[in-house]
Amino acid sequence: MVRKELVSLLEKNILLFGKLSERIHRGQIQFDEYSRQQVQFLVRLYLGGKTRLKDIAAREFVPTPNLCTAFRKLERDGLVLRVVDESDRRNTWYSVTDAGARVANKFIDMFHDAVAAVFKDINKADEDELIKAFKSINTIFLKMESKNA
Repeated sequence: MVRKELVSLLEKNILLFGKLSERIHRGQIQFDEYSRQQVQFLVRLYLGGKTRLKDIAAREFVPTPNLCTAFRKLERDGLVLRVVDESDRRNTWYSVTDAGARVANKFIDMFHDAVAAVFKDINKADEDELIKAFKSINTIFLKMESKNA
């Protein structure tokens, strides 16, 4: 059984990361004509590579019809390519076009700039401690993910 302290700390950190995320996105990242959700899907597709619609939906915890709606404008604007698998027509593959990669990189750069702005006044010792903690968290989460894959 997971200890109460771990659950409590995780809960507090999730709430803090939510606030930090809102602070980063509020006013520092302009989404232009795309919704935040469309941009997030585009960036995640860009970073994750070509994949099936049902896998994206499962990974993002979004119903497939909602994902189709979000991708429709991205596809219409030439940022996402949708291909029906000829060997199994139940599968639809999505990938980012060259134009989509440029847009995704634009938003990734904006995100990096926004994060840098939030942490611009952090002292070196705190930055080093955060880096060490995040590396440790990433290692543990990757172990958990590989066991549950």
